[in-house]
Amino acid sequence: MYLENVVIDAREPQRLGRFWEAVLGGERLTDEPDGFETRLAVEGGPVLDLCLQRVPEPPPAPQRLHLDLRGGARQDQEVERLLGLGARRLDLDPRDLDRREVPGVVLADPEGHPCCVLEDRAAYAGTGPLAALSLDCAEPDRAAEFWSWLTGWTDVAGVAPRSLRHPSRRGPLLELRPEAAPKGPTKNRMHLDIRLETGDDPDDVAAGIAARGGRELPSEGAALPWRIFADPSGNELCVLPARS
Repeated sequence: MYLENVVIDAREPQRLGRFWEAVLGGERLTDEPDGFETRLAVEGGPVLDLCLQRVPEPPPAPQRLHLDLRGGARQDQEVERLLGLGARRLDLDPRDLDRREVPGVVLADPEGHPCCVLEDRAAYAGTGPLAALSLDCAEPDRAAEFWSWLTGWTDVAGVAPRSLRHPSRRGPLLELRPEAAPKGPTKNRMHLDIRLETGDDPDDVAAGIAARGGRELPSEGAALPWRIFADPSGNELCVLPARS
């Protein structure tokens, strides 16, 4: 199994997808009326696809999964670049967003999803433009065990209570942070997709998720080729079948 996608709900997938593609320097994969995909490949590290899917409703607050961008020594210039691409400033301290201590400038993408442009930190060396995927969770230690098993990413020193990273030690961190409040019934506007590999048994994976505190969620409407789950904190994720 491996982490394949960051999925973002959007009212206008093309507009938002082109924004994130420009921000991250992604490679376009799909550009359709109801979906847009762009690929972020980190040399010597993971490949992550950002998948934008059309939904009608506006983003709820707060955002439990958000993207942190590496600003480093060029933080001010990076902020101005994002503003020029269509981002806007949010009147928030980064600690209000996810209780962190790392300085950063809080922005919102064109549809209001918060993101941070971070100052330089040793923990983010070699990440590329995407420094971290920051996920709210009830118990960071439990979440780290769950997500490490799912993704194969392993513990690294970071600024969050627990941080995971691809075994190459390249690419973004998955930062597991204490939630301000329990997950409500509203679906997260961003979620992660796990891809099975040849030989992975879907039922064994489902049992492993349950054994680690997650649960399977019912799918709505027609049968889907993937299965939907929640992590121990209620954050949605999808498990995709192995590629043929």
